[in-house]
Amino acid sequence: MGSVKDLEVIKAPTRDKMGIGRFHFSDRYSVFDWGEMPDHIPFKGAALCIMGAYSFERLEENGIRTHYRGLVDEKGRLVRFDEINEPTNIMEFNLVNVYRPRAYSNETGLKYDYSIFTPSLKNYLIPLEIIYRNGLPQGSSIFKRLEEGQITLKDLGLDHYPKPGEKLPKPIFDVSTKLEERDRYVTWEEAKKIAGLTDSDLEEIKTILLKVDNILTEIASDANLENEDGKIELAFDDERKLMVVDVVGTLDECRFTYNGVHVSKEIARQFYRRTEWYRDIEEAKKIAEKTGVRDWRSLCKSKPPKLDPQLKTIISEIYMAAANDLTKRRLFDAPKLPDVIKKYWEYERNKLKAA
Repeated sequence: MGSVKDLEVIKAPTRDKMGIGRFHFSDRYSVFDWGEMPDHIPFKGAALCIMGAYSFERLEENGIRTHYRGLVDEKGRLVRFDEINEPTNIMEFNLVNVYRPRAYSNETGLKYDYSIFTPSLKNYLIPLEIIYRNGLPQGSSIFKRLEEGQITLKDLGLDHYPKPGEKLPKPIFDVSTKLEERDRYVTWEEAKKIAGLTDSDLEEIKTILLKVDNILTEIASDANLENEDGKIELAFDDERKLMVVDVVGTLDECRFTYNGVHVSKEIARQFYRRTEWYRDIEEAKKIAEKTGVRDWRSLCKSKPPKLDPQLKTIISEIYMAAANDLTKRRLFDAPKLPDVIKKYWEYERNKLKAA
């Protein structure tokens, strides 16, 4: 079980052969690496599943290999996106092995041993999140990393300090760890080393990332959305060929905006950034990093509060409306996306007045 979707193993992978798995997308959600939050967002799971399936099929049409096999309909049949008549929350895919780096502590804190990952290993999930950035919207981690000196303008290829909402002249590619207790950004050289990649693997990964970015940007544009940034995950199959895995093109993997307004999980993040709990988790993460404590959540002084019920309804409608608009099929009974965004604008305006 993950924080937002459950894994059903139909056929377990071996060291040399892929298996078959199914994702059951839930209505759970997660922010800031916390795991399951106290609310569920109605219809979110099915909306993510539908968006992901549509995106996978568009990638495959453009020659990009993926682990996607199809959707499971209400009769238990494996079907393609255009064959479904109602939403489903079950996706089937080819399953690879997940090898986790060994965690250990030393005098400098929590560390990870990635020695299992070598250039000869195959049939495994690459332990990285591969990120593209087409713009720098409010809430982008780039601003925090610049302020804390974790990244420089030179690293970003910029000649000036960016402003929130700025569009980039060309995409920035970024990479972070995937299987550590807390995801951390790394250099491409470190990413190559820890994931068992060759120089040619790294170049192919960047080529795939650019192609995926372009395709998802086109899908978003057709729905009048801006594809600000997003992430993909990759794996090597049983012949050590790269393929896109997990899920792509959803409001959880991508940061879409509509006239500058977030149409993504960022809405929930912005709500929680205004809470005492957010300040507590930031402090807990810092302490855990200094002391080598693996589970930073155990150091957090508070638990996350529930979402405002009105905001939860709006977020649910955003997921459904975005699924309808991105796939060009009205599979969910939801208002049009511009109408939901207007409702969100009014909600935020009323909150500011009340403050």
